[in-house]
Amino acid sequence: MSPPPPPLGRPRRRAARSPDEALDDVELAAVRASLAQGRWQAARSLLVHTGDDWDRRCHRVTVLARERYTAAWARDWLLAEPDSGDAAVLLGLAVAHQALRGKAKRARARDACRAAIARMPADPTPWLGLLLLERADGTPEATERIFHEIRARYADHHHAHHLMVAHLAARRAEAGPDPLHEVYDFADWAAQQAPADSPLAILPVVAHAERYRALALAGHEPADPVGSGHWAGGRARQVMKAAFDWWLEWEHEGHPRRLVDLNFLAHAKVCEGRGAEAAALFHRIGEHLTAAPWSYPDRDPHTAFRAARATALGTA
Repeated sequence: MSPPPPPLGRPRRRAARSPDEALDDVELAAVRASLAQGRWQAARSLLVHTGDDWDRRCHRVTVLARERYTAAWARDWLLAEPDSGDAAVLLGLAVAHQALRGKAKRARARDACRAAIARMPADPTPWLGLLLLERADGTPEATERIFHEIRARYADHHHAHHLMVAHLAARRAEAGPDPLHEVYDFADWAAQQAPADSPLAILPVVAHAERYRALALAGHEPADPVGSGHWAGGRARQVMKAAFDWWLEWEHEGHPRRLVDLNFLAHAKVCEGRGAEAAALFHRIGEHLTAAPWSYPDRDPHTAFRAARATALGTA
């Protein structure tokens, strides 16, 4: 049985100081609020209109799926419309996130994702649920196989590439810094494979931040990224310049996850000590901070973001 919706007049409280993962997608935020009240028809309409814009679809499904009530309402939707592929995809991702929180069995989550794949074989989104599960407790070989299944359906899949970078960056962190680490090769390869206007051009910056996080958690880098030499080397400077130059030429106002990239790029410019370039990025970001990378390695993202922004904009 589906849980009752929260009482009207009592707004559902989100996690304290948690950045809004909907970013600047106003439609998505409105549908999330409707789904909290059990109005799954709003989610149905949103996903129908999103169509096969795979990055946007993945972003929207993922944000909805992370909510604790979504699996129950997705089941209601599937009961009402047993042939709905969108309902199956949303349910698969929702159960995957439940499993990652320890609220569902991993086998059940994998079954839900595979059921969605069977209904929507061209859609990379349910494969993302399997990727989340596999990178948490699977084998490297299975993780890479699932990633390539996503690429076979959409080669420039933004979220999947970010997940793979984070996954690879953690390998052999205990051994300390390695300028030839595989995460750098992967990010460079993905950026080179993508079209010239693809936001995957920012992926080498993401790799640099994710590797910092892994090394800091292993005790090989200081807890304050600005005080780290991780962004001071020649390779780092080259990566940051290439990414910033790409942004100046190809800025994508319409990409659903562009603010994720802008946060990584602003963070890198802050750590690099390039205040003017960071300021330009903060103006574009506005209030839409993301937990990654401002929380790295274990900081409060709001505090870190606001301090960095105030310094870059000269308002500290």
